[in-house]
Amino acid sequence: MKKYPIYLLISLLLPSVFLGSCGEDRSGEYYALIAAKTWIYETMQQNYLFYEDLPAEDNIDFFKKPQEFLSSVVSDKDKKGSVIFSHIDSVYQRSRVETTSPSFGLEGTIIRLEDGTNAVRILYVQDQSPAKEAGLKRGSCVIAVDSQKITNSNYSQYFQYPTQSYRYMLITPHTATGENDKQVYDTCEVQMPAPRIVDQPSVFLTKNITTEGGRKAFYILYNSFETEEEDKLKSAFAEGMSTSPNDVILDLRYNPGGYVSTAVLLSSMLAPSSASGQTCLKLIYNNKINKEETIPFQEGITGYNYENLYIITSGNTASASEMVINCLRPYLGDKLIQVGEATFGKNVAQSLFTTPEYPELEFWLTTAYLSNSKGEYDYFTSGLTPAHQVAENPAEKLGELGTPQDTLLYSVMYHMDHHSFPQPPQPEQPTTSNKKSRVIYNPIASKVKYNKLP
Repeated sequence: MKKYPIYLLISLLLPSVFLGSCGEDRSGEYYALIAAKTWIYETMQQNYLFYEDLPAEDNIDFFKKPQEFLSSVVSDKDKKGSVIFSHIDSVYQRSRVETTSPSFGLEGTIIRLEDGTNAVRILYVQDQSPAKEAGLKRGSCVIAVDSQKITNSNYSQYFQYPTQSYRYMLITPHTATGENDKQVYDTCEVQMPAPRIVDQPSVFLTKNITTEGGRKAFYILYNSFETEEEDKLKSAFAEGMSTSPNDVILDLRYNPGGYVSTAVLLSSMLAPSSASGQTCLKLIYNNKINKEETIPFQEGITGYNYENLYIITSGNTASASEMVINCLRPYLGDKLIQVGEATFGKNVAQSLFTTPEYPELEFWLTTAYLSNSKGEYDYFTSGLTPAHQVAENPAEKLGELGTPQDTLLYSVMYHMDHHSFPQPPQPEQPTTSNKKSRVIYNPIASKVKYNKLP
């Protein structure tokens, strides 16, 4: 645990700020309001990867809440869109694997249908969850909740953090004959069970699949890098690789990251046996710390034999997920084949800082670049680019995960058989009368992107 003394600013405010109406010295109250933020600021001055970009003290509002204060001083290199990499957690907040908030156990995204109505397309449903019990599955489309229309503002209440049971109205599209092929819907209602604590395992799905051409692959949909799930990850690989598949398919399309140590473990299992003990990752710190730390592949981890590693990615693939791809490329070369969309583009890691004075705060500060053995880490701007560009479209029909009906997996299985990718379909010519459904809000994109160092 790294400890730092409280940094007290030398105030230039008028004496009246510190004195009450009767001349009482109230400077203690003032410092109590800003002390946590000054500790954060001093910690950043010494350890922040981008400390040179910190604003001067005179230009900082130290009266903001800790996370708001942090957001106001971070470098542009430490954020992307609305996502800020450095962050402050509560010590009471658990990982994504075991949440403390009751839920229905589902993940979805908001789409806008052809007629302008909002709906939620379900991306996946956790096992042993209220959503599973209600019959929801990947591709289900919810058009209303308790007769209320769905909006960006009520999505959290109705889907992410429900506090009560709701009645979902589901729709199933079909083409009506005799109506110029106009899209129409069948509707039904389901009563959701009461929300409850639902485990969200990192290893969401594993399958041994066989292509039409007879090639075999071990498929794993991996949704986060959590240290408490490492044994499950090892077990999944041990079982999946026991059939000696030709290839491995690692699906990271929904994975926003997690612990660097777990990413090193996964990389070690996927690296060739010749890479055991060699450099997996380099951590490059600021010039005040002036340190470059080398982390090797774990020795004693089974080096599985396979031909090609296919990694499925999207714009939500971030942080520790990107680290795995970047660190394996020098060792696998053309045998690492990325399919999907370019990744998010987060090439830095966060270290944990705490202090006894504020035991309720966990300060995760960006402290290092993540580089592979060749010193390559420049993917902040454009992410990691796939060999074959193909996107999942929640606005359209979603195929079952782990099957050829899933657009992304189909491209992988086609390549396994033909050593080339399928030709993309020709885009339809836009017409004023043929409106298409489209995604208007993707909650996965707003999740925190983690590269956590112990």
